[in-house]
Amino acid sequence: MPKSAGRSGASHPMTVNETVILIREPAETVAAARAASCAPDRIGTLASYATEVALPVKGTRKNPAIGSARADLVLTAPEAGVPLLFIEADNCTEEAALIAAKFDKYARFFQRQEKDTDSIVKPMWRTRWSAPPYDEYERVHPPVLLVFHQAGQRSAKNQIVRVADLTRHHWQGLASRGRLPLLRPLHPIVATTLEELRAPGPAGPLFWRFGRDHRQPLLDAIGNARRDACLARRRQAAREEQRRRAEREATQRGARRPVCAVCGQRFTDARWEETGCSRSWGERQSRPHLCEDCQDKVVAAQAQAEADEGERQEQERLRREAEEQTAAQKAGGWLSRFRT
Repeated sequence: MPKSAGRSGASHPMTVNETVILIREPAETVAAARAASCAPDRIGTLASYATEVALPVKGTRKNPAIGSARADLVLTAPEAGVPLLFIEADNCTEEAALIAAKFDKYARFFQRQEKDTDSIVKPMWRTRWSAPPYDEYERVHPPVLLVFHQAGQRSAKNQIVRVADLTRHHWQGLASRGRLPLLRPLHPIVATTLEELRAPGPAGPLFWRFGRDHRQPLLDAIGNARRDACLARRRQAAREEQRRRAEREATQRGARRPVCAVCGQRFTDARWEETGCSRSWGERQSRPHLCEDCQDKVVAAQAQAEADEGERQEQERLRREAEEQTAAQKAGGWLSRFRT
């Protein structure tokens, strides 16, 4: 391999390297950053890219079986909206059929199941990379980006069209009759050329998602607007259902809410909680048929009545003592009169 790389100039590895550089940091972005220090965010860091990643259809990751594919690049940058992206670089030297055949290996790898550390069987690729959770609306494999470099004699644009035609059964999927889910998972495939990527970078509308009639920026091309819209509708419907459920529960709770026997006002939540049975009957709130205001008035009236009664009793006691004292004084006067 070192000798071959030295003789050929390692054209394919250099194409892979330039693909990383252009996706991560376009030339115009660097110039703008140097000029105004306001360059847009790059897609991932160097640590976000892995090269020559084995995709074993059998065997292990370190020792894949014959017939397994190797991805030229794997990009994982969820913070930039790219949770997982496989990238294939081609110098326009291979037949389109050979490039298309690689997607059969991709499909076999994506369909391979393996038990994860949580003892749940899931697709093998999900045990290695993080990705959005499975959604019932549409079964979609991770996207693959094809970057064609016009280094060979084949036309890059013709290669893209030819590969798109040969891989139709992958990116189009296989739908069952009616409106049932897809029988064959969709495999998003996006293509561009290295020459186009040099100018605007990944933010430019230069990526063609097979099956679409226009080019888009990278994040839009690898996304799924139809699925995103469906998920947004689901989330909105779930929020509406939650709101209606909360309203129904509030209405039902309001119908059960006690009414004050004096003023007719419904109890507050705090008062309703106070009047309920607690751990022991002795802790039950007194006057459970009254609201807080009426209870306060009753308690105040009772306290005033008790104070008035106490004052009355005190006045009665003082009156009796005065009468007894007066009677005693009168009795003492009669005795002194008899002595004289």
